[in-house]
Amino acid sequence: MTNDYRSTPEQVDRLTPLQRKVTQDDATEPAFRNEYWNHHEPGIYVDVVSGQPLFASTDKYDSRSGWPSFTRPIDDAAVTEKVDRSLFMKRVEVRSAGADSHLGHVFDDGPVADGGLRYCINSAALRFIPAGELAEQGYAEYAKLFEAPGASAPEASESLKED
Repeated sequence: MTNDYRSTPEQVDRLTPLQRKVTQDDATEPAFRNEYWNHHEPGIYVDVVSGQPLFASTDKYDSRSGWPSFTRPIDDAAVTEKVDRSLFMKRVEVRSAGADSHLGHVFDDGPVADGGLRYCINSAALRFIPAGELAEQGYAEYAKLFEAPGASAPEASESLKED
C-alpha cells in the first residue's frame, strides 16, 4: 500500500454524493443518522478519499453529539486544522493532511483525562477497516493498537475474534 495520500480525480469520482458533499464541499451530515456515530467494532478509520489512516477505535467515545467522536487522531500528522468562521462563529475545522478532505471539527469539550479534545467527524468522510482485516488491507502497522498487553500478534487476533 502506498503512503501517498493525495487526492486524485479518480478517487473523488468514486465517492457517493454525500461523501463528495462532505469531503469536497465542507458539508455536515445529519447527527444520529450516519454510519459510524454508534459504531463500536475495533479497527481504524481512514479517509474515504485517499485511505489515509486518521483515527482508531481505541480513541473513540460517545460524546452524545450524534457524530463519531475521537479524543485524538491516530497520528498528529494525519490531520490539519484551520479556522472556520462559517455559521457566524469561530470553530476549528479538521481536514485530512494528504487529500485535504473535510472531516469535521475539533472542540475543547472532550474527556479531560484524555486531553480534553473532541474530534467530531462526519461518517461520510471515513471508511472503517476492522482490526482483523488490517494486514490484508495494507494497514498491518496499526494491528499493534489492538493487541492484548503481552500477547503475540496471533494471540491478539484470536482474542479479537472472541469478542
